[in-house]
Parts: sequence; structure tokens; C-alpha cells
Amino acid sequence: MPDPQNPRVAVYLDFDNIVMSWYDRVHGKNSYARDRQRIAEDPLESEIAARLQAATIDVGAIIDYAASFGTLVLTRAYADWSSPVNAVYRSQLVARAVDLVQLFPTAAYAKNGADIRLAVDAVEDMFRLPDLTHVVIVAGDSDYVPLAQRCKRLGRFVVGVGVAGSTAKALAAACDQFDSYDALPGVAAPVIDKKDAAPQRRRSKRAAVDPAGALLERALRLESDKDDAEWQHASAVKSLIKRLDPSFSEKALGHRSFSEFVKAHPSVAEVDESGNVVLIRLRPAVADS
Repeated sequence: MPDPQNPRVAVYLDFDNIVMSWYDRVHGKNSYARDRQRIAEDPLESEIAARLQAATIDVGAIIDYAASFGTLVLTRAYADWSSPVNAVYRSQLVARAVDLVQLFPTAAYAKNGADIRLAVDAVEDMFRLPDLTHVVIVAGDSDYVPLAQRCKRLGRFVVGVGVAGSTAKALAAACDQFDSYDALPGVAAPVIDKKDAAPQRRRSKRAAVDPAGALLERALRLESDKDDAEWQHASAVKSLIKRLDPSFSEKALGHRSFSEFVKAHPSVAEVDESGNVVLIRLRPAVADS
């Protein structure tokens, strides 16, 4: 049975998904689909090589993040490793003891079936290794929702990692915790192509203000009703927010700490840092409304 005092982690990477999603994040929506033929024909062609370089995945950041949950028992990456786009990562992955699972597309430009193979392996591993406590799924496809739900039913803590803007909301909601690849420690902020920069800024501004404040207010109301107390521990409120929205990350919203995130919403909440424990509460005018 899983032992919470001795966390043991299994990591599954749909590597093709992450590579394509990050490429689209850097170069604009559907960029990989548009460039796919040129990439397949000559990935060393100067323009394509530069675009691939700009969208390089930080493998170490993903593995280190997974390791923060406990001992890595197994780590598997699924992709067509004969493809030059993926092959450049092989040495890095092998150096981090990642098992490379070879998959081939069934037809030109078709999906390689990573989601099916990954899901089958993950479920098999949970029965084969009953001491697993955490399952980390690095992907963004909604096809992984049933896998995340099954892992949770089998008593595992499910962590999802996906690229912002390319991850299905249903997958994030199905996980116990979901973090954007963009926000992982060590991952440099993407240099967005100029043609896509303006729309991205507009989307980010909306995402960082309204939904986050509403989520904070809802969590504070729920926590206050549960404990019948005005002031709440910041850590308890953050934990509740993560359960309400596993994709929540104060760092992804531009804040260094949860306290800083709360302070950025003075119309919603107040912060008391005078004691050893940070306390927060709904602003009285909000609580009475």
C-alpha cells in the first residue's frame, strides 16, 4: 500500500505532446502543424533550426519538479525517437535515467498512440508497484482524463504538467495538482513571436485579475463557513484553492508568494503577518455582501 511518509513517484511524459505544445506556445497557435513538413524534411534548415532552438524543452526542469514530490521510482517518455525533433533530447533523458518508449505513427502525420500506451503502462505499474504514492502525467491532452481519474481512485496523488494555452481544462480539473510547464522552476519565460505577443498579453491580463480574485473569494468563504472563524491560515486557504483549481499557481500569475498574491487583491482579502503564522480573511465589506 502507498506510504505517505515515504513518497514514491512514477513519471509519464507524452514527449511529442510537450514538444509540439511548447513550439505552439513560442511561435503561435498551430505553428507546429504548419511547420511539420519542413521540420520532417530538413530540421537543420536555418529558419527551422532557429525556430526549434527557440522552443527547446528544459528536460531537467521537468524531472527535478517531479523529484520534488519524492523518490523517482520510474520515469518514462513516449515519442517517436527516430524523429530528429525528439532525438536531440535522447542523451539528456538517458542521463536522467528516463526510459525511452519508442512509438511510431500509424500513418503520415497521424497520432502515435502515446496516450493509449502511456495509460496502459501507468495502470499496470500501479498494480505492479503498490507502494507508488504519486503519479506525474506530463501532457495536456484531454485523453488523459480517464487515466488521472483512475489513478486517484486507486489512491494515488495525481500531478499534471502541461503547457499553458495547450492544456485541456478537463485534464487540469481531473488532477490533484496541476502546474504549467511555463511556471516550473528553471524554465525561462518563452520569447513569444511578435505577431502573437499582443494577443497573449491581453489573455494573460484577463487571466491574472478576474478569475484569480473570484477563486480567492470563494475559497475564503468556504473555509470561513467550515471553521466558523473570521481569520484563516494562509496555507489552508491555498490548499483549498489548489483543490478547487489544480492549475492554480501564484508564480504563474506573477507573484513570488501566496501572501503576495493575496495582497494583490486588496478589494477581496486582508492579510495579517504580525504573528508566526500568516492569516488572511475576507474584507468585511465583501463578507457581508
